[in-house]
Amino acid sequence: MRARTVGRVGFPRTRTRFQTPGHLAAYAGLGPKPWRSGTSINANLPSRFGNHRLKNALFLAAFASLKHPPSRTYYDRKRAQGKRHNQAILCLARRRVDVLHAMLSQGVPYRMPAPLATAA
Repeated sequence: MRARTVGRVGFPRTRTRFQTPGHLAAYAGLGPKPWRSGTSINANLPSRFGNHRLKNALFLAAFASLKHPPSRTYYDRKRAQGKRHNQAILCLARRRVDVLHAMLSQGVPYRMPAPLATAA
């Protein structure tokens, strides 16, 4: 995923080109697209616009990350909220965009979060 993502986003340009994770998500086509007709707002649909190759790379990375316990927990929570498989994967990909943006803007490698202490 690194080669695809760096090729699409780029390290030096990221700090000025995408000021927020939302901008990067919109560039990748992972932001919600409201479907409106007149005065009614019907649904938020996945966007068909954006960089399709970056969106595909992020989708595949999110799918592969289901073996990672925190990612699996997030995916299961989205499924419990009633989202379908692809919707839950897109939510996970959007969450991973936040992590990717933080890594690129701060110039640090990924660090796995420390496990939460459980009360015994």
